Amino acid sequence: MNSLFLNDILIRNGIDPKRTKLIRHSLRHKRCKACYDAGFISDYQKIQSKNFYNQTDFVLSFISEPGTSAKFMGCYRVSLGQPINIDMMPEGFPVPQMFMEDVYLFDLQPIDIMSDLKERLIIDWGRSTVSWSQWAINEKPVLAIQNSPRYSFRGYDKVVLSYAELKEILSDKILYENWHTALSSIYAIYLIVDRVDGKQYVGSAYGDGGLLGRWSCYVHTKHGGNKQLEASICAYPDRYKDFQFSILQILPKTITIEEVIETENLFKTKLLSKSFGLNDN
Repeated sequence: MNSLFLNDILIRNGIDPKRTKLIRHSLRHKRCKACYDAGFISDYQKIQSKNFYNQTDFVLSFISEPGTSAKFMGCYRVSLGQPINIDMMPEGFPVPQMFMEDVYLFDLQPIDIMSDLKERLIIDWGRSTVSWSQWAINEKPVLAIQNSPRYSFRGYDKVVLSYAELKEILSDKILYENWHTALSSIYAIYLIVDRVDGKQYVGSAYGDGGLLGRWSCYVHTKHGGNKQLEASICAYPDRYKDFQFSILQILPKTITIEEVIETENLFKTKLLSKSFGLNDN
């Protein structure tokens, strides 16, 4: 038995299910898939019959998932429609014949309501998947609310963080538990880039706390004890906000400190960060 339904979420957000339509776009439909793949799914759903959006204030858009499930793609406010013509077609629209048919083009404005659930909320559409459009009064069980990509650690090679993002990650061990686990479990050679002038600083992380411990110093001090970074902040107090953090190479904790320093110096040589960057030794 399900404990949570889509209607529960709608009502909590002030949306009347009686005046809300649900659309489940099937990627088995050739036109739909062509528009989805080309990035025109929002334009695709604006094209409907004249009376399709009668007595409708909002429309919730879903993409078909395996079986009878559907993934939430966004909430839109419904405005007036007008007879369609080819001059209305956006450049690159993959199914031009849709703008030559006896249909209407509606103004659907994306709104922020439920935006935190976009591409995360999965509902069970039910057995009547052939009914691709339904009123929201039909109860739809919530099958899952997936983790937000914002909070997911997707790999060391994909770590590129602003100072603000790094500070947020380090300040919340519960929400960003996977980040804390990943960064504390390695030694690393890291790169800091001043996005204002492009100058680079190569550093190394070893000892207690691994890379997490080293980067924590930058959050607390803004310069991590590095002379040139500190000088930049002295000259321009908000400069630390433009620092970008990334990982050049991860290192196992079994490595010796001498080997860490040797690898760090190799990257300094490769990137010329002593001659043209922010390393002074």
